[in-house]
Amino acid sequence: MNKLPYILRRAPVPADNPTAPELAWRATVSADAAISERFAAPLLSYFQRRIRDRTQAEDLVQDVLLRVIRARESGTIENPERYVFKVAANLLKDVRRQAGRHPILVSHSIEDDPLDARPDALVDERSPERVLIGQMTLALALKALEELSELTRNVFVLFRLEQMKQKDIATLLGISQGTVEKHVMKAAFHLTRRCSQP
Repeated sequence: MNKLPYILRRAPVPADNPTAPELAWRATVSADAAISERFAAPLLSYFQRRIRDRTQAEDLVQDVLLRVIRARESGTIENPERYVFKVAANLLKDVRRQAGRHPILVSHSIEDDPLDARPDALVDERSPERVLIGQMTLALALKALEELSELTRNVFVLFRLEQMKQKDIATLLGISQGTVEKHVMKAAFHLTRRCSQP
């Protein structure tokens, strides 16, 4: 990605006799280009390792760069590397959350299958007893989650429900990967113990 991102492409300013706004614009474009050149390749690599779709990864890089440039315009960013990758992690989390809400389903008509070929899980009917057991189990799990500390609960939810990698969670929360593992194990043990009680 040696080209400037789309968000940085603007009409050229005449070189002869620049005015103060034109000079300010040139400085802004220069700073924006520096941000793009510095972070575009690492961001692309970051996204491609996680989503394996180059076009979507390039779009996400553009979104991150746009957000970083807008944030830089409103003030200084003390730690650019950390800020850029925190924005990237949050954007990736948003994309995954949205994909979870709107999954891409493969169309296959179940009516085309003979009745003998259908899995039992599709044929099993919902009984009132099964629904009640499911509701009770969910309520017990939610209550057990509420008993955990906020950090442990957040780490567990990010790891198990958001399916983030422990390394990414550690970076996001500013803790070590070992601490993330400890919190995941603590939460899993607590939930197992609480949900297995009669």
